[in-house]
Amino acid sequence: MPLSNHAYDFSVDALFLDFDNTLVDLAPRPESVVVPPCLITSLQRLQLAADGALAIVSGRPLEQVDHFLAPLRLAAAGVHGVERRSSDGRMTQLPVPSIERLLAHLNPLVAQHAGLLLEVKRGALALHYRRAPELEQACVQAMTAALRQEAGFTLLRGKMVVEAKTADADKGSAIAAFMREPPFVGRRPVFIGDDITDEAGFAWVQSAGGLGIKVGPGDSQAHARIASAAAVRNMLARILQ
Repeated sequence: MPLSNHAYDFSVDALFLDFDNTLVDLAPRPESVVVPPCLITSLQRLQLAADGALAIVSGRPLEQVDHFLAPLRLAAAGVHGVERRSSDGRMTQLPVPSIERLLAHLNPLVAQHAGLLLEVKRGALALHYRRAPELEQACVQAMTAALRQEAGFTLLRGKMVVEAKTADADKGSAIAAFMREPPFVGRRPVFIGDDITDEAGFAWVQSAGGLGIKVGPGDSQAHARIASAAAVRNMLARILQ
């Protein structure tokens, strides 16, 4: 579906946005992403125009989302929905399994290769190989082997990352929780994301009569597509005009 066929309507839509490669361009390391000042302005204006029906839905912890989007403090879900902040500031945290044994299994591989990064989150562990793409298979094999010994986790493949996340959390469930609360309730959900981790969000919003928008190339069940994070930022600025 061409994205131009969808007109964003502040009166009926609830807007959910992934962060990496959706609002900001990818960087060699997660902490190195750059947030253009115009993005902060656009998100602030969108939140006001939509009467608060805007939320970030990310694989990052909320602490990181807040850091990059400061001074904004939006409704947001972090770690694929493990932690969620409602529009009124109320926090919800799902119970999570321990990652200690996963860490013990993966630390030796990371110690052997300077290009690998092990990102520790609440209830999740992400093994990044963006700076060492030749190690993709080794990373996948190591994470798969580690998860055979652990219950309560699901393996996720992403862009240059393989992640163990809490099995009970996904972006679709996080969006569904938002949609049961003001100011989202009764609106049409629109979710923009770029990665395999966003497919659960696309599936849920479209089952609820909304729209999934895939950023960039690759197979997806999303009904619409947009070229890049830069194109998303431009679109958000345009719909405010």
